[in-house]
Amino acid sequence: MPSTKAKVLLAEDDLSLGYVIKDNLEEEGYQVVLCPDGEQAIQQFQHDEYDICLLDIMMPTKDGFSVAKKIRQKSDIVPILFLTAKSLEEDKLKGFQTGADDYITKPFSMKELLLRMEVFLRRTKKLHSEDLKEYVIGKLRFSYTDLKIYDKDHSSNLTQKEADLLKFLCEHCNHILKREEVLLNVWGKDDYFLGRSMDVFITKLRKHFRADPNINLETIHGVGFRFNVPAQTA
Repeated sequence: MPSTKAKVLLAEDDLSLGYVIKDNLEEEGYQVVLCPDGEQAIQQFQHDEYDICLLDIMMPTKDGFSVAKKIRQKSDIVPILFLTAKSLEEDKLKGFQTGADDYITKPFSMKELLLRMEVFLRRTKKLHSEDLKEYVIGKLRFSYTDLKIYDKDHSSNLTQKEADLLKFLCEHCNHILKREEVLLNVWGKDDYFLGRSMDVFITKLRKHFRADPNINLETIHGVGFRFNVPAQTA
């Protein structure tokens, strides 16, 4: 009998597929709660704790985008993967903008799904287990563990993906980073749609730096980015 792993919220209105996924995940030791529509998925997430969420996009009562928004209101950390039969660019971008971490297009293999899940669960486990990580960015401070950027007068919250991206930028500040390098290290793969999502997150991060005009998250067209941070003075 496999050892118990993470608890999974699975929202899938195709119950035949839902039970196939549920059975396969349970064979791997996961605890799985299967919901046939978006409304039930929201209710389950509100009343219990989950380590990862797998959401179909097209569902009755509430679609996957609506469920993701509700999940993000409660948690910025829990990974969200969309299960989608669609490969349209606008659907994928909308998914990332509503808080999804990744998507997997049907039909998919269980091996692929399990590998994707393990990537995000390892990151979440590392986040919960590591010591407090704090970075000084000009006049600002960034707490990776607390998902906050703050100065002496103000603080603002980050999503987990914003924090992952900012952490990578902080670790390579004042150096040119290629787009594919950022994608591989933060998202785990170099993908056109993920690249569009990354641009959205870059824009969001820039808003957090307005308190210090000396901080500049520069886009180098055709190459990538450079996170220009002033040197710390004694």
